Amino acid sequence: MTNSELPTNFDGDIDLAIIGGTGLYQLDCLEPIAVIPPLETPWGVTSSPITISKFIGAGKENDLNDYFHVAFIARHGIHHEYPPTRVPFRANMAALKYLKARAVLSFSAVGSLQHHIKPRDFVLPQQIIDRTKGIRHSSYFNDEGLVGHVGFGNPFSTSFAKYIYQFRNVLQDYDSDEPCLLHFDKDKTVICMEGPQFSTRAESKMYKSFGGDVINMSVIPEAKLARECELPYQMVCMSTDYDAWKDEEEPVTVETVIGHLTNNGRNANLLASRIIESMANELPEFMKTGDGLTGTIKTSISTKPEAMSKDTLEKLRFLFPDYW
Repeated sequence: MTNSELPTNFDGDIDLAIIGGTGLYQLDCLEPIAVIPPLETPWGVTSSPITISKFIGAGKENDLNDYFHVAFIARHGIHHEYPPTRVPFRANMAALKYLKARAVLSFSAVGSLQHHIKPRDFVLPQQIIDRTKGIRHSSYFNDEGLVGHVGFGNPFSTSFAKYIYQFRNVLQDYDSDEPCLLHFDKDKTVICMEGPQFSTRAESKMYKSFGGDVINMSVIPEAKLARECELPYQMVCMSTDYDAWKDEEEPVTVETVIGHLTNNGRNANLLASRIIESMANELPEFMKTGDGLTGTIKTSISTKPEAMSKDTLEKLRFLFPDYW
């Protein structure tokens, strides 16, 4: 059955949501079972259709609720038509929350800001420095008539990162014997810049001096919105270059980046497959419990329901039908 012949609706729950490129859609361990057309949310339409797949071998045949389900969204669209600033981040994350995803795994190409993080290495950041310019919609709770302040001191799910890190040995360099490493510790930091241009050398050196390990254009507001949706979120950063800070190297170009994308894509598929297989066999505890995030929005919203407009309440109920 081709994707065009699959159902366009899905009545089950999503276990894992993955945000990334189209190359992650075809994993050998998954079978597509539905393709939801770009989903309309109160914050616009998702950047791509949402492909729903089931883990092959998990559950009882024909019993929908016994399968491990994975949802995929292409962050930049299926034809890569959305530049970083114009990605409908709020719609994407709201759709995954609406579909009752338990956790969100995100993949992103990044530039390295450190010698020890070489192209083709992967990084599990735990901190973010936001260098976007305030032109992206970064919250569900900043409309007039609604005040919400959500904790963001630890922007990623450490439990999720630790879970991913156990599969670090699957990464390989297909063109050499040099190992591809998966870097992870509590201080690993991703800088998020606006783009779409790459950094100047001066900017790149400044970001390095800030303590940044890698740099990309998409973790903000994605991580903030996941936190507002009470979703455990972890980004896997895939290094493609040394950004522009290395004086002995030419500044990064698209050609430089493309040279490492194929290797990174293969490793992303390997890593995602191992994560999915493991989760399907035994759901990790952080996904069962909500990673300590469940219920936090109830205490983060300062505005009383009786003071909210009908439109505001409807938006909140799209994300949290049980809260208001």
